[in-house]
Amino acid sequence: MADDYYKTLGVSRTADAAEIRKAYRKLARENHPDRNPDDPKAAETFKAVGEAYGVLSDPEKRAQYDRFGANYKQFGGGRPGGGNPFGGGGNPFGGGGFGGGQQVDVSDLFGDGGFDLNDLLGGLGGAGARGPRGGGSPFGGAGARGARTRSRKGADVRTTVTVPFHVAARGGEYELTLDRGGKRESLTVKIPAGIADGGTMRLAGKGEPGAGGAAGDLLLTVKTAPHPVFRRDGANLVMDLPLTPAEAALGAKVDVPTLSEGTVTLTIPPGTASGAKLRLRGKGVPNPKTKTDGDQIVQTKIVVPKSLSERQRELYEELKTLDADVR
Repeated sequence: MADDYYKTLGVSRTADAAEIRKAYRKLARENHPDRNPDDPKAAETFKAVGEAYGVLSDPEKRAQYDRFGANYKQFGGGRPGGGNPFGGGGNPFGGGGFGGGQQVDVSDLFGDGGFDLNDLLGGLGGAGARGPRGGGSPFGGAGARGARTRSRKGADVRTTVTVPFHVAARGGEYELTLDRGGKRESLTVKIPAGIADGGTMRLAGKGEPGAGGAAGDLLLTVKTAPHPVFRRDGANLVMDLPLTPAEAALGAKVDVPTLSEGTVTLTIPPGTASGAKLRLRGKGVPNPKTKTDGDQIVQTKIVVPKSLSERQRELYEELKTLDADVR
């Protein structure tokens, strides 16, 4: 994506981490799909700010982006020209959220099945060497007329993509752009609901083309962009809920957001302590193994006012004389 990530978030290039995080949270809230269910422009903006934050919130990725601009992904592996040492000077993937160099191993060069020296030398000392005088090939087999070329599967390719939090949690489609066999292709990937941060997907036949055989596979590591409200704990979603001292002491009914069902009303029991965990059952993330949804855990956080009005101070002074000794 050739967009300027700084312009996407509306921050300057000298913005610090706190400014970038604040801008991302504001834009993510404004363009969240729950708030704009029928607005494709908001959905595209939400995706764009998630991608921009995924780069600018990472010091190493941001440094590469500041240095190379939109082409930073081709230099992410610390080697000039990107991660493919045999390509035309760059990462075999272009755009679509990919970053970092590619690690090359034997299976990347010769396919999953490895290679046999007999394939390279044609079976030196084989049947051709034992054939009639003047007949056969000195490199084995039945000579040039009977030579056979073994087909070989294309190399697997490994790369990483960062998807929006809600896509990793609830599932959805994510579009990639990659160079494959010398051609640029767009690929729409279906992200399974509940995939863990750092989970790997295998896309059969989406790697490098084979030599007379099937294409290799694309091994896609899925990273999850941060969310301004929620964080993952397995299949559970966790969020912090600020409460006033009065709400915690007397109890209250408070509106809290969910990831995919809008806002729900949560009852705060009287005498709730800071750090208490309240559970919204079935409001979490699908568990890929059990196919059931996890829970949403709401952790309370009592917030004391930094400044008091004269009336508030009078009331707190009166409460102080009535409170029991808790130490």
